[in-house]
Amino acid sequence: QLVGVFNLEIARIYNYLLQEAGKNYTILYSLDGYDEISLTGKFKAMSNQKEALLTPQDIGFEQLLQSDIFGGETIKDAADIFVKVLKNESSEHQKNVVLANASYAINCMESSKSYQECKEIAKNSIENGKAYEVCQQLF
Repeated sequence: QLVGVFNLEIARIYNYLLQEAGKNYTILYSLDGYDEISLTGKFKAMSNQKEALLTPQDIGFEQLLQSDIFGGETIKDAADIFVKVLKNESSEHQKNVVLANASYAINCMESSKSYQECKEIAKNSIENGKAYEVCQQLF
């Protein structure tokens, strides 16, 4: 399970609760308040295996400005950006945020793989259209 939270106190509560579940999990919290890896600064990653404070550079991405990933004014704007990412039609910055988070989700499911291997799986899924295809099946 991958969970994004908006503050450290909530991350710690989730960490405590999920430890009791006995399943693989990762909790993500960006120190600047995002409930995901935003690539705009440091983020905390907590799992049933470890806890780390990381930078975008630590996971192979450049640090972004908040304006680089602005999601628009409405929920529809944000959803449209997400669909563009899945169709491989978004900005590189938007795509990288999705890749950073998707890679953690894959790594949570396949903990024997490195983060970089999971990043390649996520990248290939977007670039070959599989991510968009799966999303279409869900909706």
